[in-house]
Amino acid sequence: MKAAVVVFPGSNCDRDCKVAIERSTGAQVEMVWHGESELPSGLDLIVLPGGFSYGDYLRCGAMASLSPVMGEVKAAARRGVATVGICNGFQILCEAGLLPGALLRNDHLKYNCKAVDLAVVNAQTRFTAGYAGRRQAVMTVGNGEGNFFADEATLDRLEGEGQVVFRYLNNPNGSARDIAGIVNEAGNVLGLMPHPDRAFEPELGSADGAILFQSALASA
Repeated sequence: MKAAVVVFPGSNCDRDCKVAIERSTGAQVEMVWHGESELPSGLDLIVLPGGFSYGDYLRCGAMASLSPVMGEVKAAARRGVATVGICNGFQILCEAGLLPGALLRNDHLKYNCKAVDLAVVNAQTRFTAGYAGRRQAVMTVGNGEGNFFADEATLDRLEGEGQVVFRYLNNPNGSARDIAGIVNEAGNVLGLMPHPDRAFEPELGSADGAILFQSALASA
C-alpha cells in the first residue's frame, strides 16, 4: 500500500498525517511538495493535510487549490484514487471544485481546538467501512473556519445521496445541518474538518481516526 501527503507552504499537520497512516496501516507514505508537477506512481491514497496553507490569505485553501500539484491531484481523484482533505485540506478540496460547498468563519468567530463527538452517518463508504456497527467516533478539531456552508439544494442532495459521512453531535462551529464530513458523488473524495491524524492511538485520547485510514487503504 502506498500513500502520499501533499505539503503546502503553511501546512502543519503533514507529518502528523504521515505518522498516523504509517502506524495505522503500515503503508509506505511519501511527502509531496505542492510545487511538484507529478505525483508518485501507484498511489492508493492521497491526503491533503491540515494547517494554514499560504497563511490562509484570500480565502482558506484558495491559493493552495491552484498549486501545480493540484492538477495531478484532480486527475488522480477523477481516476478514482482515494483522496482525503483534512481541515485545511477540506477547504482546499472545496476551492478546487472536488467537493461542493465552502468553509466559513466559525459562527462564534473564535478558533476551536478540542475533542468532538461525531455521528458516523454513512458507514458504507470506502473511508468508513471499518466503522460498521459503530454509530459514533471521537476526533479533534482545530480551526477558525470550519463552518460548512452550502445552499439548501446542495445540502438536500448531499443528504439524499448519502454523501454526508460525519455529523457533529455538539456542533462547535455552526456548520449547516451539523455536517462534519462529506464525500463526492463517486465516493472516492472525502473532506472532513475533524482530524483523524490526531486521534489514531489511545494515548491521544481516541484511536477512532485510525479506522478511517485503515478503511481507505483496505478498499484500494
